[in-house]
Amino acid sequence: MEETLKKRIKELEEELQRKEKCSVREKISEMSAEVVDSNPYSRLMALKRMGIVNNYEKIRDFTVAVVGVGGVGSVTAEMLTRCGIGKLILFDYDKVEMANMNRLFFQPHQAGLSKVEAAALTLNAINPDVVIDTYNYNITTIDNFSNFMETIRTGSLTQGPVDLVLSCVDNFEARMAINAACNELGQTWFESGVSENAVSGHIQLLVPGVSACFACAPPLVVASKIDERTLKKEGVCAASLPTTMGIVAGFLVQNVLKKLLGFGEVSWYLGYNALEDFFPRMQMKPNTNCDDSFCRQRQLERPPPTPPPTPASAEPQEVLHDDNEWGISLEDEDAGDQSAYGGGDIKGLVEGVRTAYSVPQPSDNTSDVVQESEISLEELMAQMKSI
Repeated sequence: MEETLKKRIKELEEELQRKEKCSVREKISEMSAEVVDSNPYSRLMALKRMGIVNNYEKIRDFTVAVVGVGGVGSVTAEMLTRCGIGKLILFDYDKVEMANMNRLFFQPHQAGLSKVEAAALTLNAINPDVVIDTYNYNITTIDNFSNFMETIRTGSLTQGPVDLVLSCVDNFEARMAINAACNELGQTWFESGVSENAVSGHIQLLVPGVSACFACAPPLVVASKIDERTLKKEGVCAASLPTTMGIVAGFLVQNVLKKLLGFGEVSWYLGYNALEDFFPRMQMKPNTNCDDSFCRQRQLERPPPTPPPTPASAEPQEVLHDDNEWGISLEDEDAGDQSAYGGGDIKGLVEGVRTAYSVPQPSDNTSDVVQESEISLEELMAQMKSI
């Protein structure tokens, strides 16, 4: 009798487990149907379910250009594709090499393909709804730069300007080319980068005429406290640490989504130091003496800031001093909002951020003149030899 009872209990338990498994499968099937069949924009559904945005479907209307499909750019393009961006425009001129396999995107069988071609094949397989255009050329050449500007100006889904340009390149010349094009077009863009020590990086939002452009001041980098010259080795891409590149790409895409869909606070500059898990943030205003004429032009076009409204019930403040015998004045010392720098290093940067190089102070003289000396050339040569 006891054995029969135990056997019956075991049968009931097994039947209950089968029903629970069946119920779970049905729920998964229902969720999959909701995601695939009735909601093609489900990749950002979490933003709606959490009450962050109501119009996450609008992501399908936007066009983003990604310049540089390397360690940061390829992961950025993949994230945007999984988020259901409407159109991606990819620029690069390198080929996939086996050395790129330490990254999060490229695969060994793609070696030899251009990076943009390999990226398009992978991204189309992830989400075929995304329109992807590829350009396999160097944007810094004269002919290609003109084509690059025209693509940025007319490459959107509506044949108008793209919504954002993302700089994911690893050299100064390409960044300056993107900066020049965006200043001339009035195009908002994000700059990003990973340092040579592979454990720090940053993203930066640049709005022509509103924020400092890439030519306004030396680029900002995260201070790593390591001599990067000791890290460079022949034939080795030192900045190819997949964790750092993935983190920087995540910061970049997160701020792209905030910018496009209008939620949260977009970071003007966000740094990352992996050695200390330190994240400096700041903002820089444009330099009124910027070398880029289009940057200065965009500053003039920028409307003056609107003063905050004064409450009707506010009482007039009592004047403490009618005169100012000693000429004392108060100035705002907000280190996170740098402005009006005419040369040299930027003062008052937030902790953990430094400039990539120093800009010499402008000379008051129209030309530098070597001071005359009564010492003969032979005497100067003798002094040099004695050093």
